[in-house]
Amino acid sequence: MVALVWDKIGEKIFEAGVEKGVLYKQNAQGVYNTGFAWNGLVSVNESPSGAEANKQYANNKVYANITSAEEFSGSLEAFTYPAAFAECDGYAELTTGVTIGQQRRVPFGLSYKTKIGNDIAELDLGYKLHLVYGAKAAPSERNYTTINESPEAMTMSWELTTEPVEVAGKRPTATLVIDSTQVSAAKLADLENILYGTAGTDPRLPLPAEVASIIGTTLTVTAQPAAPTYNSTTKVITIPTVTGVEYYIDGVKKANGSTTTITKDTIVTAQPATGYKFPAVSDDDWFYSFT
Repeated sequence: MVALVWDKIGEKIFEAGVEKGVLYKQNAQGVYNTGFAWNGLVSVNESPSGAEANKQYANNKVYANITSAEEFSGSLEAFTYPAAFAECDGYAELTTGVTIGQQRRVPFGLSYKTKIGNDIAELDLGYKLHLVYGAKAAPSERNYTTINESPEAMTMSWELTTEPVEVAGKRPTATLVIDSTQVSAAKLADLENILYGTAGTDPRLPLPAEVASIIGTTLTVTAQPAAPTYNSTTKVITIPTVTGVEYYIDGVKKANGSTTTITKDTIVTAQPATGYKFPAVSDDDWFYSFT
């Protein structure tokens, strides 16, 4: 055993900043399969609630101390937002260039980075990746004021609530944090390629189980995802068989070799199966015209 030492060189750790915000739209199956860069993100304030002690008494003393469920909430502040966020903010397009408010607020996912620093490396020690699931934005106040001799850009803010997702062997969660100083740089790069997209591969937000698989194992590179075949006469799409590649239509996974008769213009997307990743340059979606 050794005596405790405070403020050792290199151990004065702190966090600062927020950057690389990404909005992820959720499809009908709960998959966050499309990402959009969030420019102008000023701050993300995390405000968890709950986890309150609820004491139970018997025999004139504390018999049990039960903690209530914890919920994740917070707020966003930004100068602007991705166009795709409009429906998350209760807007809908009436016609091109015309939107209406007070509509259904669509849930979304979010990722952002914060920097880790210390007394030696300052803000270059590392960073944390924050992932948020099942978020909903509450109506926000916007203040439009006159421009004067000291003009300032208006910021917008939204209060967030969340609905947790299931995590095998753990309690449901709405948040996940990855510390770059504690994980493999190569595996973290694999995760960031998924979060931010690569040439030919759309960005998406993986669920916690997939994140754990990516960070905890060495991923196998698949063959190039093959395009499904399409018979324009019968309107039938046939899903190919490629090891480590999963195909989806409207968010629904399709079995290898299966066929689907389409009744409208259709996009087929591909995702790596658990334990796999795509080659650096891969096409992961294909459009098929019904007409």
